[in-house]
Amino acid sequence: MERIIILHIEKLPEGLYLATSDNIQGLVAQGRTIAETIEIARDVAKKLIEDQEEKIPNLKIVKDNFDYPLVVGI
Repeated sequence: MERIIILHIEKLPEGLYLATSDNIQGLVAQGRTIAETIEIARDVAKKLIEDQEEKIPNLKIVKDNFDYPLVVGI
């Protein structure tokens, strides 16, 4: 089952990206690009959910349709 987690992504002064989430305590991911950071955050989130499922508040379940912010570099 897929869940929706809101990530907060910020660019660090060193040029790296940092992702955290208010939905899952302890979720911290860092990467060279936004895509890499999201990929790492996805892996971290999956492990945290598996380890702490009963402690994490109800996460939204992915339905048949949802909005997705698409970031496009130009």
